Amino acid sequence: MPIAVDIDVMLARRKMSVGELADRVGITPANLAVLKNGRAKAVRFSTLAALCEVLECQPGDLLRWEPEVAPVE
Repeated sequence: MPIAVDIDVMLARRKMSVGELADRVGITPANLAVLKNGRAKAVRFSTLAALCEVLECQPGDLLRWEPEVAPVE
């Protein structure tokens, strides 16, 4: 997927655990792991806003676009 998720980078910068972030944002650790590992198909703006509020960052600090590499034939 061309959207990369950098939640783990922000967690490290804030010295925060996944469990603590999930608790403070109000989502389950399992759902946060799906998002963090790039397996989510969508994210609600309310969840993104809560992540930004807790991590004191901008959406662009959590999400970035990476071009897909075409397979070499």
